[in-house]
Amino acid sequence: MVRVKLVNVTKRFGDVIAVNNVSFEVKEGELFTLLGPSGCGKTTTLRLIAGFYKPDSGEIYFNDELVNNIPPYKRNTGMVFQNYALWPHMRVFDNVSYGLKLRNWPPRKIIKRVKEMLKLVGLAGKEKRYPSELSGGEQQRVALARALVIEPRVLLLDEPLSNLDAKLRVKMRSEIRKIQKKLGITTIYVTHDQEEALSISDRIAVMNKGKILQIGDPVDIYEKPKDIFVNDFIGTTNFIPARVIEVDSKARKIILNINDQKIVKDYYGDVEVGMDVICAVRPESLSITSLSEKPKDKPFIVGRIDLIDFLGKIIRYEIETDFGLIRVDTSEKSLREKFKEGDKVAIVIEPETIRIFTK
Repeated sequence: MVRVKLVNVTKRFGDVIAVNNVSFEVKEGELFTLLGPSGCGKTTTLRLIAGFYKPDSGEIYFNDELVNNIPPYKRNTGMVFQNYALWPHMRVFDNVSYGLKLRNWPPRKIIKRVKEMLKLVGLAGKEKRYPSELSGGEQQRVALARALVIEPRVLLLDEPLSNLDAKLRVKMRSEIRKIQKKLGITTIYVTHDQEEALSISDRIAVMNKGKILQIGDPVDIYEKPKDIFVNDFIGTTNFIPARVIEVDSKARKIILNINDQKIVKDYYGDVEVGMDVICAVRPESLSITSLSEKPKDKPFIVGRIDLIDFLGKIIRYEIETDFGLIRVDTSEKSLREKFKEGDKVAIVIEPETIRIFTK
């Protein structure tokens, strides 16, 4: 198995810095995801690892081997592209065996290896079909088998599920995860889909504007975002303005004013009295109650229900407040009978669920 390490890697296209001083290390056998919006540099980073682009500065290592000047075909990586890139005039067998033929494998060994891979991806018996005779999910499996058949040191996947419908994406990401763990292959996965990244990854690197903002496991990325962009990009977040009215560095506590109510939080070293901050809180960390039942010991915000959205396991309330639209998620279906669109309610805030960001 292989470790992949990038050290201060930068790639420019004219005046545009696509990848800006990026450093990270992917462990042996790890599924590591580059997550971010379109144009953030994640695919360029993947292509740098594959060898399709050469960095303007920085180093790329496979284990302790510097690969900057090693061409793609000598790096022995397997890549699955967003559009699958299958040969339309070739049958499944020929598509999958193409890389082995280029490596001059003997015919008997090719047949054995291709059958193993097609069985692994659930396509046994479909060797003679053309890509046009396959579903989108089956084409994606062919592309995966073609990438794996050459026994790559590293598997690279560039938005491999983006062309599939929602239900099939969920199924295929589970299949990819199972295959990756079964083979123990070091894998770097690119996606803009937050749910996909959270469900499939051992660790995630969140990218924006060519830079990596945070690296961590899915739980840390979701629950402990270090950057306001990460907090906003991963899942759904409400942002509520507040002001720091007291800082007690000895007790390591600060007091915030939200909606003329005081909230005590753990000390943040980069805040001071009078500073305006942003309080980030997830919809599932909020609750709603009637104005007559609003709590006396917890802060709350008054608003009017603008929309009630049934999302299966949860109900989402979109509530207009003086601070803008606030979303509240709850699994308490009884509340749907209690509150209607247009009702005035109190949004209850649990202080321990708030994360604070400076402006």
